[in-house]
Amino acid sequence: MKITTSRYAVILAIQTFLLITDWNINIFALIARQSNVLMLIFFIVQDVCLIFSLSLLLLTFFSTYVFQTGLVYLLYERFRTTLVICMLYFILTTVVHIWSLATRWNNSKYSWTTGFFILFIVQRITAAIYYYWYKRASLRISDPRFYDDIDIPAEKHHQSQHQIE
Repeated sequence: MKITTSRYAVILAIQTFLLITDWNINIFALIARQSNVLMLIFFIVQDVCLIFSLSLLLLTFFSTYVFQTGLVYLLYERFRTTLVICMLYFILTTVVHIWSLATRWNNSKYSWTTGFFILFIVQRITAAIYYYWYKRASLRISDPRFYDDIDIPAEKHHQSQHQIE
């Protein structure tokens, strides 16, 4: 299945929307901290957006000719950093959400501990890194070389066959 320009534009628009939604929740969830229910809704929406973002990125990988011919390692080599950052950001975001809500619901007086503050800062820094790498990967996967029947060097093809065995 070859990706078309219009299909890729739709996928890119959805990916951009999910990134903007995540970014906005990172900003506005702090403002909405007066209501536990509103924060919970924001956090659920953010986690779902992160899962959809990663799923959509993986679906674009699966639609490439390179993936369909079994040369997954080529995609993995190019996008390994992005995948690791996506997973790290999702884990950090989920931990911040759980810690934040658990602390708020267990205490009537909410205060930031040193550990939570450090985790929060690390999560926000990771968010900026995630936005860069995710957007970069979503643009790089549009390279026509991933979708065309190209001559893969015999050496790389031999490596993939050897790795399978």
